Amino acid sequence: MIKNKMKEYRAKFNMRQEELAEKVGVRRETIGNLERGRYNPSLVLAWKIAKAFNASIEDIFTVEESYIDP
Repeated sequence: MIKNKMKEYRAKFNMRQEELAEKVGVRRETIGNLERGRYNPSLVLAWKIAKAFNASIEDIFTVEESYIDP
């Protein structure tokens, strides 16, 4: 599973879901679903989200070890 810090970064930047969605070219619902871990972003979307926060992808998204190991 991929965990993310999108909500924390939005709070840090005082940004609403709607604003982030507009910046990265998706619907607000997509941002909400990503924040709740309902699905994982594509690499391109993860890159756009990280860029919106002037951060690296690794700063925003982390992979749980149990997800990697069989």
